[in-house]
Amino acid sequence: MPFKAVCVLNGEVKGTIFFEQAIDSDPVKVTGTVTGLKPGDHGFHIHEFGDNTNGCMSTGAHFNPNGKTHGAPNAEERHAGDMGNIVADASGEAKVDLTVSQIALSGAMNVVGRSLVVHADPDDLGLGGHELSKTTGNAGARLACGVIGLCKM
Repeated sequence: MPFKAVCVLNGEVKGTIFFEQAIDSDPVKVTGTVTGLKPGDHGFHIHEFGDNTNGCMSTGAHFNPNGKTHGAPNAEERHAGDMGNIVADASGEAKVDLTVSQIALSGAMNVVGRSLVVHADPDDLGLGGHELSKTTGNAGARLACGVIGLCKM
């Protein structure tokens, strides 16, 4: 049975991101649009909590059930929630079109009920040498967040 989820991002920027997984063992297709960004790269991560009571600050750290350090989406050493960067064009719009195999919409790697966060700065993918590189990718402030929720088929 296929699974579908959606996240409505609110904050300094706006967006709607869709998650779709055909069966448990398939990668998750992540698509959508974020608007209101400054042109360029912006860190894009799934955080551990679906708690937005204190804005994006209450979403916790990156979703990291395997206790790894921060890295690129295709790196061996990475958080499950590390989805790299989205790229905003000159008008401030970023189109999202990712295939992610480290998360799921059910089971142990389930991200439903967690938060998606868009950051102000580029994610250095754990390679920047900054003190925050191995935990957050030094991606800066949290511009927008939303809870990932199941949606109607």
